[in-house]
Parts: sequence; C-alpha cells; structure tokens
Amino acid sequence: MYTIGQMSRKFGVSRSTLLYYDSIGLLSPSARSEANYRLYSEADLSRMEKIVFYREAGLPLENIAGVLAQPHDGVQAILEQRLQSINREIQRLRAQQQVIATILKSERVRKKSRIIDKQGWVAMLAAVGLDEAAMRQWHVEFESMSPEAHQDFLESLGIPAEEIKTIRHWSRNGG
Repeated sequence: MYTIGQMSRKFGVSRSTLLYYDSIGLLSPSARSEANYRLYSEADLSRMEKIVFYREAGLPLENIAGVLAQPHDGVQAILEQRLQSINREIQRLRAQQQVIATILKSERVRKKSRIIDKQGWVAMLAAVGLDEAAMRQWHVEFESMSPEAHQDFLESLGIPAEEIKTIRHWSRNGG
C-alpha cells in the first residue's frame, strides 16, 4: 500500500491533486489506515499511471473518467478524436504563424522562427540537386507514405488550400 505522500512523489503531483481526484471519483484510495490516512493499492497505482498517461495526451479529467470506464475500443475512439482536435489546433496555429511572419516580413525574425515557406523549401531542394521531376517524385512518395502528414506539411509552408488540393491530386496520380 502507498500513502498519499508516496503517490504524490511517485507521480510528481501535489497532495491536493490526489485529494481532488478522490473528490471527483477519479482515483479513490482502496483503504484507510487505522489513523484514517488514505492508502493506495497496486491497482490504484496502475489507475494513476493511466490517468497521468491520458493527462499527458491532453485529455480533460472528465474524459479520463470516461476512458477509464470504457473497454479498449472506446478508448481508441476518444484518443482518435483527441488527435483530430490536436491536428485542427496545429493547423490554426500554423495559420497564425504565417500571418505573423507575413506581417513582420523580417528575414531575421523568419530565421529565428520554425517556419519555412514554399519558396524557401523549393530553393532548399534545388540547392541539394533536386530538379522539378525529383521534387514531384518527392511529393508522390510523401503522399503515398503519409497523406495526412503531407497535407500538414504543405499547410505549414503557407500554400493556399486550392494549390494544396492540386499538389495532392497529382501526387496521388503518380506526378
């Protein structure tokens, strides 16, 4: 059995966090000591590991309670929804990043950021010796191996949606 202090140290959470989890029914101790201290079992430890894992995945506590109560296939659906939510948020952030970079129009700022635009990417590929045909083949392979990542990458370059649609269409059809 583990005390609240041991659980707190083991998982890097505060005592008050564990008390809160107990109050909302997310993680209740399995037993109490003679002095009425909370005691956590191995099963509680395992449950806390899952809670920490799902928190790291960005799930809200309400969703975690539901996830822990569901069979594995229900968990997958919730995690897939979370992944889609993250993808949408990344897309929104990339758009904001492009707007800020456009407003600043500063080469110094652009070099310090983690963005590259279409022009910079094409120049980089050309600098390493890729001609137009090789660049097209690069897109074909990217689309074949990971279509959603290809979409994300093209969006990260600030390419307009219609041009992305065109690139992905000819990428799917072999260039």
